[in-house]
Amino acid sequence: MTPETHEQAARHDPVYDRLHETSEFTELRRRYRGFVIPATVAFLAWYLLYVVMSNWAPDFMNTKVVGNINVALIFGLLQFVTTFGLAWLYSNYSNAKLDPLARNLEEAYREQAGVDAKRGQA
Repeated sequence: MTPETHEQAARHDPVYDRLHETSEFTELRRRYRGFVIPATVAFLAWYLLYVVMSNWAPDFMNTKVVGNINVALIFGLLQFVTTFGLAWLYSNYSNAKLDPLARNLEEAYREQAGVDAKRGQA
């Protein structure tokens, strides 16, 4: 570790260490990872399928669906739909499952930080 890293570590708030050890913080991280990791894997797999199909199944991707619209164009447009869909799902998930826990942790932080600040003034 560099001297700068040690200085940063010494400056961080010890209240964070106490909150980091709480079951609420652990639950917040579990819920976050429970959504983000599978969603990321699913999206990357979907994108990789698009790339693989474009490279190794050009006949299928060139299949016309309607007029000049082919499978490749539909796959490409669905990438945008998937991106916005995941953003919308995450927003709803975060509002329902993550934000209440985060607010509780923030309140606990403010309370403990206030108590620690008062101890320092005494």
